[in-house]
Amino acid sequence: MAEGRQRRLNAYLDELAEAAGHADRAVPMGLYCTGLLLPGERKSVEPMAARLAPDNVRRMHQSLHHLVSTAAWEDEVLLRRVRDSVLPAMTRKDAVVAWIVDDTGLPKKGSHSVGVVRQYCGQTGKQDNCQVAVSLSVATWQVSLPIAWRLYLPEIWAGDPERRNKAGVPEEVGFRTKLEIALDQIRQAIAEGLPQGTVLADPAYGNDTGFREALAAMELNYVVGVQSSTTVWPPGAGPLSPPPWKGGRGRPAHRLRRDAEHAPASAKQLVLSLPARAWKTVAWRQGSRRPLRSRFAAVRVRPAHRDHKLHQPRAEEWLLIEWPRGEAEPRKYWLSNLPAFIALRNLVALGKQRWIIERDYQELKQELGLGHFEGRGWRGFHHHATLAIAAYGFLVAERSRFSPAARAGHLGLSAPALSSDFQPRGSGSSRTA
Repeated sequence: MAEGRQRRLNAYLDELAEAAGHADRAVPMGLYCTGLLLPGERKSVEPMAARLAPDNVRRMHQSLHHLVSTAAWEDEVLLRRVRDSVLPAMTRKDAVVAWIVDDTGLPKKGSHSVGVVRQYCGQTGKQDNCQVAVSLSVATWQVSLPIAWRLYLPEIWAGDPERRNKAGVPEEVGFRTKLEIALDQIRQAIAEGLPQGTVLADPAYGNDTGFREALAAMELNYVVGVQSSTTVWPPGAGPLSPPPWKGGRGRPAHRLRRDAEHAPASAKQLVLSLPARAWKTVAWRQGSRRPLRSRFAAVRVRPAHRDHKLHQPRAEEWLLIEWPRGEAEPRKYWLSNLPAFIALRNLVALGKQRWIIERDYQELKQELGLGHFEGRGWRGFHHHATLAIAAYGFLVAERSRFSPAARAGHLGLSAPALSSDFQPRGSGSSRTA
């Protein structure tokens, strides 16, 4: 089994090497990905060099460092090759069901690493010193794969020539909001003809009316999280039509209206008014011990955000709500433009499928060293993440073909034993056995 897996890894790395653009990068690229897949708590360049070449750590370190921090290969080209190699294995038994938009925070000390500011960091769950990257993943019901990855560059960085120069930020990279980055990634995926799925996102994206409208304009279905304060028109209701024109001076009114007696409600207000019969218990997938189930309701509403500036009411959508039995108030809300005839269990399953990206990020960070890169530059940040995603792609393909339990560090790959006196920079003065 281990020999067969090693052969498949070698073939996969050969495919990636073709996308590196230079024959001299093939060997260090293969070694870098192998280092990410091998057991080890730290996946920055120096510890990986020590695992891969304990008798010549310095030379290996130089090779890996040049590949990730200096070499001018294109991340998008390599990610495309990863996708083209892994997607056939992913979809052999299961079709693509979702495109998942997300961002992840990478905590950092200091302020010199590219894009680092104090901002919300999902990994720590609070405002923290970190980098944030936006990604787009393609998912089946069983596995998912990031296909695009881009650092969010805060305005304070985007507008600072000195910082940009030190970090090697390309001239063409300006300030883009996370939502704009995500929409760019989605447009690129459409242009490249990827098999489409329902777009999933958390409230940081779904609560933005412009984001939802952009997805609809691209003829994409979505199930996106929203906040309880999101305003909607209850079933069968909508804004008032423009007042009739009585002739005379001035132009006819064209905008929709609302007033104190005819106004939308917040999603939470609407939910609290639903009758008991609106709630159904739904199981959406098998957990580690038992099926995961909760209580849900779904109603047809019209999103109301600033619709008094429109000429036509917005189309009806699903408002999906989760309110677990015994809890004081609803837990989650989603808006979806999926067809009116969709079954509740299918709507719930799609809304809940975003969990898979959280599993991806957990494994990318804990086992493949996504956040372990110690350089400060734009190129190194993206190169390291691209190679971590490439290594993860091999795991996804292995799970799809053979073993759903395949994990980094447990693949049976071999490497020389770590030198007993090796001590990476940043560790304490003594080693713990």
